Amino acid sequence: MVKTSSRCWNGMIVDLNERACTGRVLCQLERHEDLTRLGAQLEEVGRDPAETRSAANTPNPLGYQPRHLYFAPAEMKLWGHSADIRYVKCATISFPFKVIQERLGIVQPAGLAETPQLRFNDDRLWTLIKLLTEAIDDVDPTAQLYGDSLTAAIAAKLLVRATEPKGSYRGLSPLQLKDAIGYLEDRMPKKVELSALAELAGLSQSHYCRAFKVSTGLAPYQWQLQARIERAKDLLLTTNRPLDDVAEATGFADAVHFGRTFRRMIGVPPAAWRVDRHT
Repeated sequence: MVKTSSRCWNGMIVDLNERACTGRVLCQLERHEDLTRLGAQLEEVGRDPAETRSAANTPNPLGYQPRHLYFAPAEMKLWGHSADIRYVKCATISFPFKVIQERLGIVQPAGLAETPQLRFNDDRLWTLIKLLTEAIDDVDPTAQLYGDSLTAAIAAKLLVRATEPKGSYRGLSPLQLKDAIGYLEDRMPKKVELSALAELAGLSQSHYCRAFKVSTGLAPYQWQLQARIERAKDLLLTTNRPLDDVAEATGFADAVHFGRTFRRMIGVPPAAWRVDRHT
């Protein structure tokens, strides 16, 4: 049994695959033509850990590591193998190397660059990939900025060697911040791509995310969600519109989705918040 979910952010294709297996497995891993791949093992159940191979009958020479990842240039073929596996969940991010390099303003790629690695550990990369897969089926408008930010962070972590000490990042200029807030408010509650915000400021996406957070204390997707909740509070307080209407006006799928998010952020359900403010 194979279950696959896919989504594209920032020109990067994210595939989440779940496989129910019956024992020994050997299969060629699917790939998107001419795209570089970054893969992560998210979960596995069985007596023999799964491994990534460069050839069907050539075992991976590197020892098993939990939360392992692999990195493969576009032309490289890969196989997955296990002597006894019952369930495996893995993620693959496929992207055009040169295009992403240019889009994110990576002048001289470092890090992994185009050097294949069949098994390595990087807890931050693994966590970013896991968070990205959890957003694949999220229809909320904020998921666009969220996924864009995660893919930008993954590309930067993967390809760029840090040259600035932590804490040395500057925020947006007053004009850049004003343009960003205006752009987000004008398009609320529709989806906004990180590339559009970064282009507006004349910055790379990874630089923009850091600068926006320095200026506002929030990542762009967090600011967008907070602004939608603030608009919802205004509608709850100044109109008698039902929760379904308020949810639709602020970009939530339905009243249940709206109520769950509102309660998580404000601490009480929207109906209770409205009654409390009116009394």
